[in-house]
Amino acid sequence: MKAATFNANSIRSRAGIVLDWLEANQPDVLCIQETKVQDDHFPVKAFEDCGYNFVYKGQKAYNGVATFARGQIEDVKIGLDGDESEQARFLKVNLGGVSIVNTYVPQGRAPDSEQFLYKLEWFGQLREWFDKNFSPGEDVLWMGDLNVAMDARDVHDPEKLWGSVCYCQEVQDALKDVMGWGFTDVFRQFNEEDGLYTFWDYRVPNGFKRNIGWRLDYIMASKSMAGRCTGCWVDKEPRALKKPSDHTFLVAEFDI
Repeated sequence: MKAATFNANSIRSRAGIVLDWLEANQPDVLCIQETKVQDDHFPVKAFEDCGYNFVYKGQKAYNGVATFARGQIEDVKIGLDGDESEQARFLKVNLGGVSIVNTYVPQGRAPDSEQFLYKLEWFGQLREWFDKNFSPGEDVLWMGDLNVAMDARDVHDPEKLWGSVCYCQEVQDALKDVMGWGFTDVFRQFNEEDGLYTFWDYRVPNGFKRNIGWRLDYIMASKSMAGRCTGCWVDKEPRALKKPSDHTFLVAEFDI
């Protein structure tokens, strides 16, 4: 199984990039975040002949998640239990016995904001949901933009950025708590070095060329899946295209 995740930063603006990437890479499943479109405006026609089944949940201008799969999509769940905000951030499907959980975790805005508290609460609700619905021995992949840099290797300037909403003790602890359910960050199974990022801010002059980035996107695997992971890598090429997302694709392969 080849699994991938990508924050598109508007599925309508990035439809061509997604279609080309699907054709070139042929993943079994692709999770997309920040579709930024209401369901009745999702670009269905653009994807109807791409050879993939897909499900989505969006809202106007913000958030939004979509999952594409070559196989039959079953047991779809939209929305995280306990989250009453109606923000489109959570989409779970089943593909051939593997549960795929696609999330766009709240960014948090500022450490002293209500949005930051919502981010921490959201992680807590997610851990509760995993506890209630799965055991670590099951085949589960949790993918998406988690809006957390786990350690100093995951940011371009650790000293300067420490204390920000995506790189501080509170969010690292919150993510570690969810991982404590039984998840492994498979990227770090195969890549221990720093400077390997998935996000480069548009606002930083030549940020991508200078590799001024963050690692915010993850593929987390349950114990049974992590043991069958054969590789995980960042595909940087789409970030160099014209009118790219500020994120790029993260890919992992599993021997199943």
